[in-house]
Amino acid sequence: MKNRIYIIGAALCILFAVSCKETSNGNQLEDNGSLPDTMGYITITSEQFKNQGMKLGVISQRTFTESVKANGFIDVPPKNRAIVSAIMGGFIKRTPLLIGDKVTRGQALVVLENPEFVALQQEYLEVQAELNYLKEAYERQKTLFDENISSEKGFLRTKSEYDMKMATFKGLEKQLDLLNISTTSLNSGNIRSTVTLYAPIGGSITNVHISKGSYVSPNTPIMEIINGDHMHLELSVFERDVMKIKKGQKIEFMIPEASDERYEADVHLVGTSINSDKTIKVHGHIKDKDKHNFITGMFVSTHINTREVELPSIPSEAIVTFDNEAFVLRLMEEKENNYVFKKIKVDPGASNGDYTGLNHLGPLTEDASILVKGAFIVMAE
Repeated sequence: MKNRIYIIGAALCILFAVSCKETSNGNQLEDNGSLPDTMGYITITSEQFKNQGMKLGVISQRTFTESVKANGFIDVPPKNRAIVSAIMGGFIKRTPLLIGDKVTRGQALVVLENPEFVALQQEYLEVQAELNYLKEAYERQKTLFDENISSEKGFLRTKSEYDMKMATFKGLEKQLDLLNISTTSLNSGNIRSTVTLYAPIGGSITNVHISKGSYVSPNTPIMEIINGDHMHLELSVFERDVMKIKKGQKIEFMIPEASDERYEADVHLVGTSINSDKTIKVHGHIKDKDKHNFITGMFVSTHINTREVELPSIPSEAIVTFDNEAFVLRLMEEKENNYVFKKIKVDPGASNGDYTGLNHLGPLTEDASILVKGAFIVMAE
């Protein structure tokens, strides 16, 4: 039993000694320039390098465009959007237009019918007749008063009645004008039960809220017209980025739900107040909008190009991200059919897709050899 304990103890001492020797040798090798795997180095054989199609590259200077991301939608100015509604309620007698129809300013849109229109015209004509009588009475009383034949009290009473009736007359005349009923035709006795609503602007019908025979209340939206001549981008930029935005900067935008094509615009206005969601509105003018079938309300994803900067760069494929940290593999040694790489943390900057700039080189040097193809495979394994 004691002999067995002695044997086990001797074996442990031998293993401890070997381990200490390997650690000591490992440190010595590291001091001499050898690259143990335990210090973040990765060794790849020449055969692996070739079979995986790996490739080495170097750092180079490139000019990048820094940009700010922003989302928004395509919109039109308020003056290019009109809601058509009726001043007085009525039944829809005729509505020949559909969504998508083009209209010109002043074009007839809807015909409304209501007995109240008849009553209003009748009242106007009655007041007009009374006004003619009161005008003659007023002028007669004024002449008598000027000649000291009539009393001032009688003159003022007649003048007051005339002024009150004139105010009523003018009010009715204005109401008829808002209903697009010509008072000139009324003077000929042409009373009608319908009124026509006309397009306040030219554009396209985007919404129709009524159908023939339905009743619409006063100020109820009947249809909507949008003029797309001045379509623009209405973007929301976060407060932290707004100081970078200036008038005239180029905007590249996409409509993700429609296509992968990129379109161009430029910054026209930058808002001066912060919204409750900590964003600021940026207004952009679209270039060549007539060549594309843009529709108001389309969601857009944009990059606002803020400035150009020259940075040391490497192919974007060379950068591998783990846990929100970016790394590259730098070639440290090539010998005995082996490539030895070290994983280096980097700080990526602006990118053009194919190449990514580095905000600073850190432990890298401009002549460093980088694994530009196959880095992800190596680090993933």
